[in-house]
Amino acid sequence: MSIKEKISADLKDAMKARDQVLVDTLRSAVSALKYKAVETGKNLSPEDELAVIQKQVKQRVDSINEYGKAGRAELVEKETREKDILAKYLPAQKSEDEIKQIIRGIIDSLPPESRNQGSIMKAVMPQLKGLADGNLVRQIVGEEIQK
Repeated sequence: MSIKEKISADLKDAMKARDQVLVDTLRSAVSALKYKAVETGKNLSPEDELAVIQKQVKQRVDSINEYGKAGRAELVEKETREKDILAKYLPAQKSEDEIKQIIRGIIDSLPPESRNQGSIMKAVMPQLKGLADGNLVRQIVGEEIQK
């Protein structure tokens, strides 16, 4: 079952349960998926669907940060709930220790002259795409280079 199919099924259940925040969030996700399909002119692959949902989650995180700075607690709460709803459709995220292990393996496999942040990030991100936050990976790579 694709992400879009799961979201559509959950949307029907949410409508029956009359959970307005859940309905609005899932409708937003379905809309984003349809928009991306129209934009690309083809059916979305599972990777494309995943990328759309990741973008939706990232938008919520950015909104949470901005609303927090503005002192808008009610909007932070709403965006946090929406982020949590959408995060259910993403694969489980890797822990910091798992990320460090992968990064150390890549650093060890690279020749010494190629051990810079750019080349490490280029090698590690395909392995961690969708499984870890890019900012966290960048931070850990920076720490590992310093060692």
